[in-house]
Amino acid sequence: MKRRVFLKNFSLSAFLFGVPALGQAQITASSQRKISGRVHENGKGIAGVAVTDGFTVVVTDARGRYALEAHQQAEFVYISTPAGYHFPQQNLVALFYRALSEGITTADFALEKLAVDDTKHHFVVWADTQMISQSDCDQLKATTAPDLKNLVAGYPAGSLFHGIGCGDLVWDKFEYFKDYKEAIAATGVTFFNVIGNHDMDTDTRTDDTSAKTFKQEFGPTYYSFNRGQIHYVVLDDVFFVGNAKKYIGYITEQQLRWLEQDLQQVKPGTTVVLSLHIPTNTGAAKRAKREEDMGAVVTNRKQLYNLLAKYKVHIMSGHTHFNETWEEANMMEHNHGTVCGAWWTGPICGDGTPMGYGVYEVNGSNITWYYKPTGKSKDHQLRVYAKGRLKEAPEEIVANVWNWDKAWKVEWWEDGVAKGPMQQRAAKDPWAIELYAGPELPVKHKFVEPMLTDHLFFAKPSADAKQIIVKATDRFGQVYTETIQIS
Repeated sequence: MKRRVFLKNFSLSAFLFGVPALGQAQITASSQRKISGRVHENGKGIAGVAVTDGFTVVVTDARGRYALEAHQQAEFVYISTPAGYHFPQQNLVALFYRALSEGITTADFALEKLAVDDTKHHFVVWADTQMISQSDCDQLKATTAPDLKNLVAGYPAGSLFHGIGCGDLVWDKFEYFKDYKEAIAATGVTFFNVIGNHDMDTDTRTDDTSAKTFKQEFGPTYYSFNRGQIHYVVLDDVFFVGNAKKYIGYITEQQLRWLEQDLQQVKPGTTVVLSLHIPTNTGAAKRAKREEDMGAVVTNRKQLYNLLAKYKVHIMSGHTHFNETWEEANMMEHNHGTVCGAWWTGPICGDGTPMGYGVYEVNGSNITWYYKPTGKSKDHQLRVYAKGRLKEAPEEIVANVWNWDKAWKVEWWEDGVAKGPMQQRAAKDPWAIELYAGPELPVKHKFVEPMLTDHLFFAKPSADAKQIIVKATDRFGQVYTETIQIS
């Protein structure tokens, strides 16, 4: 995301009457052709594998065979890689598809069985690597890539990891997809990738062709795969409206119809991890006391939620350059702080979250997680500011607990005496203000500004207090502490 391009002057009526009917052209069936093939391991067919052209989902028979009538606008045939198998990849970019070049009628998929049980596995989410210069690319390869490699090395040998690049892989500079892929190759982790608004061709007429370059590099923009007991789904929720770089958060009818078919192969109650770029929802509009921006969240999210109602759902998103988690009923969304921080201008995002990425540990159908700051220990989960650091609250200490959700506890001690919970309220991170506030900061990208966040906590120490300890306990019982001395 850049400069909060949220179409503030882009009304709903202009959208409805200014662009073609969404999805209707894509789902008209005519001049189809039959595509067939096998999914196999060393020649032995694998039954029950979902195969799709992005319009229709079929399942392989007992001998691993499939056949489908490919839609006239289908560009790929691809599989939902089943649990228990290695992810097909090329230089650690997931390669689960075959391009439907003219005349092709067969497409086989060879898989390799895992040597270990994948009931336990891990994945990471890189949101907004977003490089606009070679310097940005060099930073990605010098910081985040080795950080992830070292993280994986710290787990037991043979631990299964995969990655999700959660969109804005580059910043409109498609030549840097090469550098992004080089960074992935250096991690040793296979990545699945999501299209973001800065990964689109915006010189095209409509959304239908806005993913041309992305598809050449990474294949389909919506798909699914499986590992252990988890079903993973990737969607494209960035809808280009054919005007400069304007877009809205919207999931097309074509994708929703495909998702309905995809989920028919998934048992109700299964844990589903859904990744997309623009978050389905955030608290940003409420914090700023303004109307919801159509480019900031998914406008038709309720229709998506309806399809997911039978499952236990974790949504992975990026785009906002802040870290936020919300939870309701069967659903939890993790909107991630960014790999690039504040667009590679400083060590933190505009809400004070360190540049970094999400780490998720899967055991059966259960998922635990933490936020990994780049270049720091995974135990670095909060930052405490002394009195006077936040000018609007000069008598209070402030704690930023960036991966906070409503199941966390944030408490404080004064000179060894427990003082209870800290007060939560929306404000701007003191360090982010110092780094980014005003028209001249930061020098590299002056549009960057500190932003309101809900994960700040306040307490007013006594006048003669000497030491303050803040303890944050996450929903899994993991305790993180920070101590400051007051002179």
